[in-house]
Amino acid sequence: MNRINQKLQEDKKILSIYFSAGYPNLNDSVQIIQDLEKNGVDLIEIGLPFSDPLADGPTIQASSTQALHNGMTTEVLFNQLKDIRKTVSIPLIIMGYFNPMMQYGVEAFCAKCAEIGIDGLIIPDLPVDVYAEQYQAIFEKYGLINVFLITPQTSEERIRFIDSVSNGFIYMVSSASVTGSQSGFGNTQEDYFKRIAGMNLNNPQIIGFGINNAETFKQATEHAKGAIIGSAYIKHLTENGSNKNADFVKAIR
Repeated sequence: MNRINQKLQEDKKILSIYFSAGYPNLNDSVQIIQDLEKNGVDLIEIGLPFSDPLADGPTIQASSTQALHNGMTTEVLFNQLKDIRKTVSIPLIIMGYFNPMMQYGVEAFCAKCAEIGIDGLIIPDLPVDVYAEQYQAIFEKYGLINVFLITPQTSEERIRFIDSVSNGFIYMVSSASVTGSQSGFGNTQEDYFKRIAGMNLNNPQIIGFGINNAETFKQATEHAKGAIIGSAYIKHLTENGSNKNADFVKAIR
């Protein structure tokens, strides 16, 4: 069974952390992954930097740009992670854009992911219908879970289609909390969380965007299996380097 599915079966709320590979420094990625697992993180999303990250906010864009300047590439990341399964057992997902995958070769990319022990991919700019028609068989051949994003604007019909071709979890974009607010999600987001929970989808949901502290993590996981923290963790890396992960995780839960 895929490690993502194993983790989703555990009787706990999932804390997933996102970071940009090659940030703050080119060779930090393995240490960050090992340290996050040691401090109780359940799942890690490794961002593959791209020059035109349309779905990312300014904090993640800045870290991605710096990682590219540091020399991060698809090949460098694969080389860094080649022995990761000797020390790390939690699920690992690569989150990136489709263009670098196309340049590498979709099947070659999937094969390399399987070889080094990557469990899934999140590709925001790969439409679910294109995936289902052209690439699903390749992903399944290599045992990779492809995670799709939904937003408050995604139609019920499309959500159910995404659910039908998914075999892990669905990434729920919260549509972000109020800018600059630390007080949590508003009624609009709460209603959205409840609406999706009420659809009784086959795949559990993990909520991302706008989760930055214990309160927002608790709010998000009240109606979902877990939550993803990205920008807040990258800010932590910017201020502390790859140290003090224990403090960061402890402050969330």
